Amino acid sequence: MTQSGTSCSHTSRQGQEDQCSGMWKRIDHQLKIKAGDGPQAGQFKELGPGREPAVPHPLSLSEFQTVPVFEDISQHVKEVGSQLVKKVNAIFQLDITKDGKTVHQWTIDLKNGSGDTYRGPARLPADTVFTIPEPVFMELILGKMNPQKAFLAGKFKVSGKVLLGQKLERVFKDWAKW
Repeated sequence: MTQSGTSCSHTSRQGQEDQCSGMWKRIDHQLKIKAGDGPQAGQFKELGPGREPAVPHPLSLSEFQTVPVFEDISQHVKEVGSQLVKKVNAIFQLDITKDGKTVHQWTIDLKNGSGDTYRGPARLPADTVFTIPEPVFMELILGKMNPQKAFLAGKFKVSGKVLLGQKLERVFKDWAKW
């Protein structure tokens, strides 16, 4: 698999291959290039400079790497949420930031029913709220950064029951194996 910003693929424990738009893309073919396949002289027309859009577009969901990650975590919670509720018994709100401003809010409810993951602030009071820049979140979720060291270094903020963060870390590790 190669890294890309368009899709990801993994196989669940049930042996089904899941697809999601995110960080990984499977490439099952190779291009075969032969000598002389390149452009011939005079084959291209010179184009003028590109135009800038008249109005810059606002940030869209596709510009954030966290969106497909949370969508995938949501699928995981749908499958094993009732087990997670028994183990975790907490509601987590994650405020994802960019340039110091919250751009996304996600809630992982592992306290009620069979669990739920959804966009937006917690519908019931969150036990723990994380305020975390998107790049830091991605490094944590990919296992490239130690959560405790990152927290102590001030890379992200936690309010509420700080120690519940360790349970969320285990949930993310289980998801990564899924």
